Amino acid sequence: MNKNKQSDAKFHQMKQATVENSNQKLTTNDGVPIYDNNNTLKVGDRGPSLQQDHIYFDKLAHFDRERIPERVVHARGSGAHGILEIHEDISEYTCAKFLQKGTTTPLFTRFSTVAGFKGSTDLARDVRGFSVKFYTEDGNYDLVGNNIPVFFIQDAMNFPDLIHSVKPEPDKEYPQAASAHDTFWDFISLMPESAHMIMWAMSDRAIPRSLRMMEGFGVHTFKLVNKDGKATFVKFHWKPKLGVHSVAWNEAQKLSGFNSDFHRQDLYEAIEAGNYPQWDLGVQLIPEEDEFKYSFDILDATKLVPEELVPVKIIGTMTLNRNPENFFAETEQVAFDPGRIIPGIDLTDDPLLQGRVFSYMDTQNYRLGGANFHEIPINRPVNQKHNNQKDGTGRIDILKGGVSYFPNSKASGCPYHAMLKGEEGFQSHEQQVDGKKVRARSDSFADHFSQATLFFNSQSEAEKQHIINALSFELSKVNDPKIRERQVAILNQIDADLAKKVGDNLNITPPKELDELTLKFARQNHPNYPLKVKKNEISSSDALSMKVKAGEGTIKTRKVAFLVDNGVSKASVDEFKKALEKEGAEAVLISSKVGPLTYQEGYTENIEHTYLTDPSVCYDAVFTPGGKSVDALKKNADYYEFINDAYRHCKVLAFAKEAESLLDRSFVEVDKGVKLESKESNWVESFINTMKLHRIWEREEQRKVPS
Repeated sequence: MNKNKQSDAKFHQMKQATVENSNQKLTTNDGVPIYDNNNTLKVGDRGPSLQQDHIYFDKLAHFDRERIPERVVHARGSGAHGILEIHEDISEYTCAKFLQKGTTTPLFTRFSTVAGFKGSTDLARDVRGFSVKFYTEDGNYDLVGNNIPVFFIQDAMNFPDLIHSVKPEPDKEYPQAASAHDTFWDFISLMPESAHMIMWAMSDRAIPRSLRMMEGFGVHTFKLVNKDGKATFVKFHWKPKLGVHSVAWNEAQKLSGFNSDFHRQDLYEAIEAGNYPQWDLGVQLIPEEDEFKYSFDILDATKLVPEELVPVKIIGTMTLNRNPENFFAETEQVAFDPGRIIPGIDLTDDPLLQGRVFSYMDTQNYRLGGANFHEIPINRPVNQKHNNQKDGTGRIDILKGGVSYFPNSKASGCPYHAMLKGEEGFQSHEQQVDGKKVRARSDSFADHFSQATLFFNSQSEAEKQHIINALSFELSKVNDPKIRERQVAILNQIDADLAKKVGDNLNITPPKELDELTLKFARQNHPNYPLKVKKNEISSSDALSMKVKAGEGTIKTRKVAFLVDNGVSKASVDEFKKALEKEGAEAVLISSKVGPLTYQEGYTENIEHTYLTDPSVCYDAVFTPGGKSVDALKKNADYYEFINDAYRHCKVLAFAKEAESLLDRSFVEVDKGVKLESKESNWVESFINTMKLHRIWEREEQRKVPS
């Protein structure tokens, strides 16, 4: 064979290597065949993961280095400084000093989306990261969580696959920050363990009104350990003082166009204005002896512990009171790691948590340029660090002396073990571990649908319809009909009515049984799947719905658009504005042009917001004052687009008596969310009380108004 033919043959081989793999064994990067790509190596099927799991480490180390310089996941984020104040005594359960009654601990919180790149929109339908770094006297403690209490997968081995599926498709590099495409739903439809999380992700929880108005969860079950070494299982909760609220899907799409930084700006401006966001810190405490008490496994990250079974005990309050001075130095460089724990808190054998402990540390080492990322100011512990590490890339501290090892005598044995002088130091909770070395999944993790059904049953009718709409939208974006049908089969295991309504929108009759391919993958973890599962303790939970009950809401920090023009009545504006500000809300005047506005009474005011810059989606409610301005508004198409959109998105609207005639040219119909001065003597108070409900979701059904 001549050189040209040899070259052609080599090129042909290389070209063949780029063809999509088919009928080939899964292998490591070294070509070693992989027997099980779903489970980390554990001691027994429910025990801790092993450090010798070279296949997992190889897979995750590659994944952690796939994006540079932004985070692989949670790239789009916003952060703020604050404090945690503890006001309840839980010393019976933990010796963690920062959790003792009366303590105040500085902290930094970062909120984020998961799937999108750093420049993506804040309003994507996505999980939100909710991570807090506590600068305690015993070192840094990171509570790395989300705004949803469960996750898509049970074992960390599948994490790269999950993220690869939701990221832009590798051959196209789109869609950006979106799950509505083939690769994501292909993965999900083959992973029935994702069923519960999908219900949350397709609900309004995935499009929050504000970062200040979403719950936070530690997701995993952790351990609290007291001074006697006794452990108690714990779930961490953050409950926002302002309530839990969302935006409508159509509203989120429009917001992304008008202001893709909506959440980031909202958080920053609230703190600058002194409207400090607050969350109550709550814990669910489960005695060690109750570990196997429930129908679900508390170590399964796709399950939650219903508050009806284990109430959330509120122990403190977090307040965010200072914005970063340099976004990159603080928000972008802050490094979170669920393995950063302190005395009084410990990890459990949750296989997803076990894997995260390696992955997060490995990611930060890579992303921030080396092992000294802890010396970056935002990551420094307040009690300083003392060890024998003096070298490495990105070193900031200049450490003196000729000793960099332990034990030593040349530096008088320093730094010394805490135990040598009878001082406190971190000790892992003593736990009996015994089992065969296996790649397997505990059968106690095999119930994939009961809690998905619980979540759906717990929603209001409007929330259920939003889930149906979201699933219909997402699956309509999927091109492969087999993927759509597989997913509808999964929905049918959750709720038959849900599956039928989504199926109707896709022209699919819901299959009664799971697809054979889905069963094949499920049986790789549980050979006898589906197994008989325990009966759920409860059928619905009020804590899982976002519906606001009458009298429970607040309008504090909400923005109300006052739609004005020259000749508007100052008396009408002032009456409404005064009542709103008394409740902590903000009135924002919007007109056709920026600059001076002349009131009917002759006063002038400078206008900073117009219809061109501020659409209705940026506001929580709308008021049209009275005065001679009504004639100008009747001729203003932008005005009508504003009130029609607000009505469509189920917001509360109010009209002064002189402005009521404007309704004739709109499609706004009077309902409990439309307040008219001529109809109610206490109409301003009625407007405020109705605003506290957040939305008039019934309007969607009554008026057939899609939101």
